[in-house]
Amino acid sequence: MAFRHGVTGNESPTRLIAAVSDGITPVYVGTAPINLCEKQYINEPMLCSSYAEAVEYFGYSDDFKNYTLCEAIDTHFSKFNIGPIVLINVLDPSKHRKEISNKSISQINGMYLLEDTGIIVDTVVIISSFEHTKKFNEKGQLLLIPKEEKSGAIQVSYSTLDPSAIKAKEIIGGIDGETGKKTGLEAVADVFPKYRKVPSLLLAPKWSTDSTVAAVIEAKARKINGHFQAIGLVDLDTTKVKKYGDATKAKNDNNISSTFLDVSFPKIALGKQQYHISTQKAALLQLLAFNSEDVPFKSPSNQNMKGDSSVLADGTAIRLGLDEANYLNSQGISTVINWIGGWRFWGNRTSCYPAVSDPKDAFIVSRMMFNWLINSLVLTYWQKVDSPTNKVLIETITDSINIWLNGLVAAGKIIGARVEFRRADNPTTSLLDGKIKFKLYFTPALPAEEIIFDLEIDTKYYENLF
Repeated sequence: MAFRHGVTGNESPTRLIAAVSDGITPVYVGTAPINLCEKQYINEPMLCSSYAEAVEYFGYSDDFKNYTLCEAIDTHFSKFNIGPIVLINVLDPSKHRKEISNKSISQINGMYLLEDTGIIVDTVVIISSFEHTKKFNEKGQLLLIPKEEKSGAIQVSYSTLDPSAIKAKEIIGGIDGETGKKTGLEAVADVFPKYRKVPSLLLAPKWSTDSTVAAVIEAKARKINGHFQAIGLVDLDTTKVKKYGDATKAKNDNNISSTFLDVSFPKIALGKQQYHISTQKAALLQLLAFNSEDVPFKSPSNQNMKGDSSVLADGTAIRLGLDEANYLNSQGISTVINWIGGWRFWGNRTSCYPAVSDPKDAFIVSRMMFNWLINSLVLTYWQKVDSPTNKVLIETITDSINIWLNGLVAAGKIIGARVEFRRADNPTTSLLDGKIKFKLYFTPALPAEEIIFDLEIDTKYYENLF
């Protein structure tokens, strides 16, 4: 020991650890009109906290069919005013493009309007070129504005984005063997290392109607980065499923049956614009958690949606009665109804129901809470990995978790909970191998799916007549 003379001070670590949790962060994989952007992000997760930020990174178009990420941008920031979200665009102008050659453009009001959308600016070639500036209008069409006096028609060639060239395999993605870059859904693994945000909800609007894409979403949701859990929100294909009675067959045929998947039918419309139920549900789940200190214990069912009708992809209205909607719910399919309080989401069950009825797996809120608790424990106690296995460590973890759980109980977010360090779970052989295990019990606040009132005549009240 070094010789000391005088007064010294030391610091000891706090015996309790404050819980670390993350809010609900939806991650979307799809396509965007990136030709409108100065810098183009391809297969790169980008965290967007506002409409302006999302448009800066990815552009915007009301053409949700071709540009699926725009549906997420509009839903979260314009309709529900909630974020942040992570967007991953797979549309690559160098691959997904088509050529337009020698198109004649007439002058209108001193400008030349190229009516095609998705025009890649640096590909524009004008026969008999002239000094001009380029600008996109509100519809995403390119304007050529002469700087010198110019009249008559011009001949123009250019390339445009071709979203139709995108295939399901590009949404699924993979890893480039040469560069190691992740693409599509595989890039979800980059979200936490890049932003320290846990992907909570995984979506691919339009593309998740493909059974292969839905299967990959489910696989990714089970385990992200080897430690985190999410839930995938998918939809049934309303170009093929025309009737609610056919939805169950479509669900089963596409093998959509997992606690890590929520599946919905049909679509939502607001005016002339259509939305996938999954997209609006993601925004609602995020909003409900945000309003509850980031704890996702409330069900999205019987909550207002942003729409005025339910439709198929071709615009055909689908009006479900409560009995029809309940049939879908009984098969693990969520939907929307026009009932008391207006248009509402309807359904509490994940897609594994009714094949699996364990409440841990069968309820959306239960799955969300299990995911949230696991993710929070990983975030909080990662700092203790590789610490000495001693009494101080065990007591620090158990005491900290129990205090945290008691707070959730007091707030009504769970019914009850406790954590234990049990001898039976920790044999000497495991301790010698550097492994310790804690047992956490908790009871989620499941939704009151059915409220029953039993009415009966009580004849004794006839005495009130006398």
